[in-house]
Amino acid sequence: MTEYLYEKDLRPMKYNILTAPRQDRTVREMAARLGVRVQVFRRHLIERLDMSDMENMPARWEAALAIPASGDALADALGRDLFVRKIAVFTPAEMEAAYEKARALAAGGASPDAAVEEGKKALREVITP
Repeated sequence: MTEYLYEKDLRPMKYNILTAPRQDRTVREMAARLGVRVQVFRRHLIERLDMSDMENMPARWEAALAIPASGDALADALGRDLFVRKIAVFTPAEMEAAYEKARALAAGGASPDAAVEEGKKALREVITP
């Protein structure tokens, strides 16, 4: 009997991709940047990305890091373009909510580091609901 690929549970295959050397190194760098545990971040990526996204993730990560900064330090610190357009870790709405929260804090007189940390906290809540 033929079984369609989309009917299978692909999580073990996705996990194998994410634990390959290049992917694992990239996942660890992204998790460190966001301040989340690697295992929790892997689970989030398994839920969000398809296998081809995971295969291409290290190249996309390296290429995105080589692009010069956008000029918006807050957006760059949160990875607004990186984690939405380059690698779809977050939806545009999730990232925009975190960015607006951080921007409101910065406009209210908070230090840039505190504003970025608050934005990352909002992103961590998406990863670990």
